[in-house]
Amino acid sequence: MRIRADIFERAPMVWLLLGLLLISGGLYLGFERKLAFVYMLVGIFCALYGPLLYFFKKRERPKHSSSERTLSRDFISVGSTVAMPVREASETAAKDEAERRTMPADAS
Repeated sequence: MRIRADIFERAPMVWLLLGLLLISGGLYLGFERKLAFVYMLVGIFCALYGPLLYFFKKRERPKHSSSERTLSRDFISVGSTVAMPVREASETAAKDEAERRTMPADAS
């Protein structure tokens, strides 16, 4: 039997509200009746089980990594375009040397 997702997601809240209703029912009956203690104990159990169920469900939920996110078609990633190609160190040194030779002496 499959439980619908919206009912399954609201289950912790239902347990919490049921616990609060049972606790308030036990307080309404009063402590002179023996049934009030049963209401209170079951209510406390339900009120504690709701948040516990919520935290366990939250911990078991899969974490989304950044690679699974969908990006807009206008998004440009860092590695997809090259504004300035990377030059080798020897090419850079040779070009810098050539620029220094062509510059006039008074400009430096």
